[in-house]
Amino acid sequence: MEVIEYVFRRLYQVGIRSVHGVPGDYILDGLDYLSRAGLEWIGSVNELEAGYAADGYARVKSVSALVTTFGVGELGAISALAGAYAEHVPIIHIVGSPMTGAQAKGKIMHHTLGDGDYGAFRTMSEKVSCFVANIETTAEGERAQVIDHAIRECVIQRRPVYIYIPIDLLMAKIDGASLNKQIDLERPYDQRSGDQAVQAVLSRLYSAKRPAILVDQGAGSFGALRQVREFVTKTGLPTFVTVMGKSNVDESLPNFCGVYQGTSSSPKVKEHFEASDVVLGIGIIPSDYNTGGFTGKSVSVKVKVQGSLTVVEDSQYSGISMSRVLDELTNKIEKKPGWNELAIPSVKDLHVTSTALESSETITHSWLWSHISSWLQSEDVIITETGTSNFGIAMTELPRNTQVIAQWLWGSIGYATGACEGAAVAAKELGMNRTVLFTGDGSFQLTATALSTMLRHGLTPIIFIICNKGFTIERYVHGWEASYNDIMPWKYTHLPEAFGAANDKYQTHQVKTKAQFRHLLQSNEFTKPTRLQLVEVWMPLEDAPDSLKSSGQAIKENAG
Repeated sequence: MEVIEYVFRRLYQVGIRSVHGVPGDYILDGLDYLSRAGLEWIGSVNELEAGYAADGYARVKSVSALVTTFGVGELGAISALAGAYAEHVPIIHIVGSPMTGAQAKGKIMHHTLGDGDYGAFRTMSEKVSCFVANIETTAEGERAQVIDHAIRECVIQRRPVYIYIPIDLLMAKIDGASLNKQIDLERPYDQRSGDQAVQAVLSRLYSAKRPAILVDQGAGSFGALRQVREFVTKTGLPTFVTVMGKSNVDESLPNFCGVYQGTSSSPKVKEHFEASDVVLGIGIIPSDYNTGGFTGKSVSVKVKVQGSLTVVEDSQYSGISMSRVLDELTNKIEKKPGWNELAIPSVKDLHVTSTALESSETITHSWLWSHISSWLQSEDVIITETGTSNFGIAMTELPRNTQVIAQWLWGSIGYATGACEGAAVAAKELGMNRTVLFTGDGSFQLTATALSTMLRHGLTPIIFIICNKGFTIERYVHGWEASYNDIMPWKYTHLPEAFGAANDKYQTHQVKTKAQFRHLLQSNEFTKPTRLQLVEVWMPLEDAPDSLKSSGQAIKENAG
């Protein structure tokens, strides 16, 4: 069996069915082996788009694969991979490189820096990969083991790995016998450390008068949502999510208390969360936007169950997976009588919206997100952009079993449209409901080519483009009237035709009033799409969710 076929068959075994990337001459021969392994090629038109697509796919299906060529290809994707590294998204990155002979002799090949150094790009990728597998320097009899180890590390650590294969080794022979045994993807668990951690967490919760739970993005990143649901349900404790943790808790539960974001929270949520004396944090990421600009109580959570570490005050317990710790906590915890009397804010207090312009037909963020809540459906995959829609989705009430994908920490503008491409592919493979994208006009322009890829592959996402004349989130940081925050106003509804899509593959809409928006949401063809839907939603330049305005100001004040 050839090396590249072995890699692709391993991808299939860990659940990958589609591979994202851009063809290049150092990897082209290897792409012929995709179909042999049962994999579909999702070819993007640039590597950054492909990287974002791989990120979106992995957030839905738990792991993904990205294929690029040496130098120009891999560097085009590196920002997307850095975001995946920061946010614990597992992507197996396969890079085809020049022949071993050319590398050994330091020949000046295309796609190099012209200095004969073939390790420069690999060194760059080491900073955003949890493991690097260099097949060139791996002994022939150890190649299968190294490939398997790379895939295992990707899945266990929930971060990208980098597999470097020279073009002449793509078809080198490898013993395929290892394929008869699945890669062990079980996370390590130190039983002694785990027992101590569970006891310490229970003791701290039992000693509290007003305990609460705060669920963050890490709970989803490390595949512990089932365990979170069972623990939250059994304890009945007041449970909050961060903006990064949106959709990681079933919002229909009676003890769900809303989104906590420091001073950017709604008043009732802030009051109830900050009245707690012990907070159990699950998968906590205390970043700037996640904490409302480092304000409030979530910055200093002292009891935390993280990916492979549990912290209780000054004690740390390592080598224990989040899911196992939560399982143990659920099995052993006993509800204290007083917990049933803990005050929980009513649902109507969780999503506070402004009444400004409500009598007008102008579409505002406060109006938009309150109406989107009732339109969303169970098992929707919702992608929101770094900007107004990230903050807007936090204002919604989500149905059960929805998933929100947003890149709060890395925060790359343009991420969401590329991620929608990969998420739509994954959702289709899993037979999930709709894929829904909310993005801004400025953000969309950075990765608009993903629309072409989605049309080419017959994907049917619903895409809302908020048209407000540029980079609103940047305006709230600095340069309100500056030209660098402006963009060219595209005719977005013309793009599917410009990309060559047949008329029966898409439908476009332009809404400028609340009446038009309501009418669109009531359309059965739009709500249950059989073709891609693209909507221009016209909104005032100066309008934004209140939490964005307050977070931007708080970050300015507290960033030092």
